[in-house]
Amino acid sequence: MASGLDVQRLLIFREIARAGSIASAARSLGWTQPAVSQHLRHLERQAGTPLVLRRPRGVQLTEAGRTLLRHAEAIATRLRLATDELDALVRLRAGTVRLAAFPSAGATIVPAAMGLLAGRHPGLDVRLREAEPPQALALLAAGEVDLAVTFAHPTSAPHPRAGFPSDPEPVEVGTSGPEPVEVGASDLVRVVVGADPLVLVLPRAHPYAQPADVPLPLNALAGEKWVGGCDRCTANLLALCADAGFVPDIRHSSDDYVLTQALIARGLAVGLLPRLALDASRDPGIAVRPVAGLGHRILYVSHHRDADRVPAVRGAIQALLDTMAPTLDHTPM
Repeated sequence: MASGLDVQRLLIFREIARAGSIASAARSLGWTQPAVSQHLRHLERQAGTPLVLRRPRGVQLTEAGRTLLRHAEAIATRLRLATDELDALVRLRAGTVRLAAFPSAGATIVPAAMGLLAGRHPGLDVRLREAEPPQALALLAAGEVDLAVTFAHPTSAPHPRAGFPSDPEPVEVGTSGPEPVEVGASDLVRVVVGADPLVLVLPRAHPYAQPADVPLPLNALAGEKWVGGCDRCTANLLALCADAGFVPDIRHSSDDYVLTQALIARGLAVGLLPRLALDASRDPGIAVRPVAGLGHRILYVSHHRDADRVPAVRGAIQALLDTMAPTLDHTPM
């Protein structure tokens, strides 16, 4: 009874059947005739029955041989298709990349990177999910996305579920972040892709709205009402204000940058926003002014260790780097 048929021997048998003789098959394969004969004998032992009848001028397939040949042809076809599909993946003619990105990046630089990637490799299927950094890293750890675009403030650590310590100093674009830290059964690695400057956002009619290009000391706003953002952003605001010598009066809290700007435009608060948020959407009723010492948030793309060896993932990382570098390499507005 046939059991555990060897695929290589099936393909050799297929070549014997196509060539009509063991000698012709050997020449076609570039093997010796005794080697081809030995593989055929092993296959017949595995099959438990003769597959060919040796004739003076070649071979004749038995009924078992004709049956097996049909399967050998099907296997050869599937192997050829598998080779073609793998080649397409390696050459980035096909493949899927799943991204998760926080809202302001998802509205600005990530679509630009996706467009760049689509132009370079039209066959890639790139999919985007919006998620704040903690959720994006959770999706990555669970294997639901391939890349997570996240941020961290120098004054705060990334979400503890990711296990990433904060960076003591900003690092150069394109470099690795801290040593990978285990998340469940996997390692996550993050790469710095840019820096997003923070700016002060005021009502357009605010006395400190001008001059727009002159940095303002943060403690000049100590008596203002403030709007906070997400937990990480609010923690950063509190740390910056503490460094400036005051505790901000936070009256509102929202991680929706459109709502935050609407509150500020109507004179209900002042706030700190990253430049990407203003690139995504800017209320005409606000003014933007630099503040000395605000710094920036660091932008990362995170992935599982060795995932950047996958051509589609590597191509997506490069597109993000190429998109973010020129976009973020200037001072705040």
